[in-house]
Amino acid sequence: MCPVTLRPALPSDLDALTALEQRCFDSDRLSRRSFQKWINRHHDGLIVAQTDQRQLAGYALVLLQPGTRLARLYSIAVDPAQRGQRLGEQLMEAAEDYAHQERRLYLRLEVRKDNQGAIALYEKRGYRLFGLAPDYYEDHQDALRYQKRLHYQPANDAQLHLPWVQQSTPFTCGPACLLMALAALKGHTPDTTEELLLWREATTIYMTAGHGGCHPMGLAIAARRRGLAATVWCNQKGPLFVDSVRDHDKKDVITTLHHYFVKTCKQEGIAVNYQDFTADDLDNAISAGKIVLVLISTWRLDGRKAPHWVAISGNDEECFYIHDPDPGEDQVPLDCQHVPITREKFEQMRKYGQAKLRTAVVLGG
Repeated sequence: MCPVTLRPALPSDLDALTALEQRCFDSDRLSRRSFQKWINRHHDGLIVAQTDQRQLAGYALVLLQPGTRLARLYSIAVDPAQRGQRLGEQLMEAAEDYAHQERRLYLRLEVRKDNQGAIALYEKRGYRLFGLAPDYYEDHQDALRYQKRLHYQPANDAQLHLPWVQQSTPFTCGPACLLMALAALKGHTPDTTEELLLWREATTIYMTAGHGGCHPMGLAIAARRRGLAATVWCNQKGPLFVDSVRDHDKKDVITTLHHYFVKTCKQEGIAVNYQDFTADDLDNAISAGKIVLVLISTWRLDGRKAPHWVAISGNDEECFYIHDPDPGEDQVPLDCQHVPITREKFEQMRKYGQAKLRTAVVLGG
């Protein structure tokens, strides 16, 4: 085993990290600017391996997904001159220790489909294959997605087969989630035009700043008209989101649409339950094969306190798993799929605004 010191990267490591990246990879390299960014942020997840001769022999970069219990091994490299000395295993162990110390439940990574050496290392360390990303690398090679549970493996590891859809605009999170449900329950192929049409049917027109998002009853009505069974749960009876705007004309528009959605739900036989949708209700819906769309506050994800629709992709004893249709900074789409949120944290996330609005749309085939 190669005797090295493992520590967070320092500003003095920048040149060596950049040179190491050039030696290790022919493509898909991290830029000097990227290394500089993580060093400037004092990110302890950028871990370097230094030899007794003070040479940089390798590094691992672990990113933490805000508001979740998920970590991602973004990159790992070992100097070609140092290979064969189990340095990769030491870096992997350090990466897992860092993620564990940060109370992450999962560490995820991507690996080239043809990198048999790395795949063997990951599988030896207990990583499980859970996804494939076609045409992921610059040379069009596919990536395999692996993950490892860093704490315990619960007995109930239910996960719905729910395709992920990325929203195409800042205001179509609800329609993107509904497209996921339509793909899962009806086999529909997601389409940007359909996403925008869904938004036109379900929108409140105004909300906070810019275009409005979607009303839960509006989403339920749009789902019913496309052949899905839909039920709405909401802990408030009055007009929703009206406090998110100050202009009285905008408040009137939001109120008018709310009354329209209530009336239409009654006409089309869509049940609206004016009570909280509890964690037990969510577990029962998942067990019954339902797709649940939940409104959350993004405060614990990005600090913006915005209303945001997500789709529930699975559950276990400790976490709910979400499909988030909106990748954030430093994220790739795969980072937004089956994201583990502890039950305690999820209870906090699904309260929006001063009125602590809690609402969900339960969909079936």
